[in-house]
Amino acid sequence: MLFSLYHGQLLILIRIFVREKGMNMKRIYWLFLAALVVLAQYSCGTEDQTYGEQKEHEREVVSSFIKRDVVMMIGTDTLLDLGKIKVITEEEFENQDSTTNVEKNEFVLFANTGVYMQIVREGTGKRIESGESRRLICRFWEYNIMGDSLQLTNMVPSYLKRPEHMNISNNSGYISGSFDYTVSTGSLMYSTYGDANVPEGWLKPLEYVRVGRQVDGENRVAKVRLIVPHSSGHSHAMASVYPCFYELTFQEVRN
Repeated sequence: MLFSLYHGQLLILIRIFVREKGMNMKRIYWLFLAALVVLAQYSCGTEDQTYGEQKEHEREVVSSFIKRDVVMMIGTDTLLDLGKIKVITEEEFENQDSTTNVEKNEFVLFANTGVYMQIVREGTGKRIESGESRRLICRFWEYNIMGDSLQLTNMVPSYLKRPEHMNISNNSGYISGSFDYTVSTGSLMYSTYGDANVPEGWLKPLEYVRVGRQVDGENRVAKVRLIVPHSSGHSHAMASVYPCFYELTFQEVRN
């Protein structure tokens, strides 16, 4: 299952490279084969581990990721030069009026889930209140921390017209959501992972950001960065026990 899913994800990334970079197809073909060999070796390596060992390995990978100067690449291009992450507690986060200092590269750790969050922009509009349901648009990129590679994205020109449409509800403070794969543009997350549920890690920021429409250059849509362990990730991350880094933007669907 792991091998076949990554095969599909690599095909998506190949299409991105061809459309955005105009890379030679022969070069792409050999890059693709090399990547498949690496992924096959990774798959075989994890099959011999117990679930407890996989979780421990994931914790070690996340800890190493946080401590190093993080530079995420796609091919030879820099996706994000993040640098070293400063982790703050939930108490510190609350004392800062539920904000993270981006200049200090702060991420708050939610101890009960293991999710790390940085609020880059709080956004415009209003928060999703208890008893309220909203339709949102989300653009994202997903970086496999264990594989140290971009795994999925709709934040390149050829996919910008395919944002995720999400139905979000706040029931007495519990936020849930689903991807709407019935829209004409479909859902990249659903078509890749076969699960309509929005990952728990994606929902956490919606407790703190404002979701509306961008009205000018100063009042821009909400933007967050996340480190999401498998237990708060999508169905495939849960099954294969790996963490992902995300950059997400949220805005309300235009009526």
